[in-house]
Amino acid sequence: MDGGTMVVLIPDRMSRTEEQHWVAEMERKLLRSAKRKASPARESDEALMARCRELSLRYLDGTCEPASVRWVAPMRTRWASCTPTQGTIRVSERLRDVPAWVLDYVLVHELAHLRVSAHDAEFWALCGRYPKTERAIGYLEGLSAAAGLGITGVDDESAAEPDAGPATGTDGERPA
Repeated sequence: MDGGTMVVLIPDRMSRTEEQHWVAEMERKLLRSAKRKASPARESDEALMARCRELSLRYLDGTCEPASVRWVAPMRTRWASCTPTQGTIRVSERLRDVPAWVLDYVLVHELAHLRVSAHDAEFWALCGRYPKTERAIGYLEGLSAAAGLGITGVDDESAAEPDAGPATGTDGERPA
């Protein structure tokens, strides 16, 4: 893919019929791959909440049940945020198109904040139950750098989104 355009390079010796066949085949594979990678949680707030329930059961012993989870307009300084006292999680619209395993990490990270608000050893032990934690952090760091978003990994409560109250956020911080 080059931006939003699929580019298929083929040998010059192919006929027009072969070219059409292979372009259609590559497009089919690309679409199938994209559907497999996309999380159904990206469809709605309700689907996001259902995914949180599944992840809590699988990785956090079912002990992290948010009061609400919702998609919000792109956040300036973070991928998602959690207000533990209210049990609310907000996820940036920027994450709608990331692979499912990256969104799952962000959700596990925010769910873990419902038990441990600080980024301490106990918190990272909870996040570490998700097997792709390090890989997802790397993906998010690369995405931020490539898009020039400036999401640096600083978890600054003063940068909480409006009306969110004190919050913690998926920020890419790693355990010390």
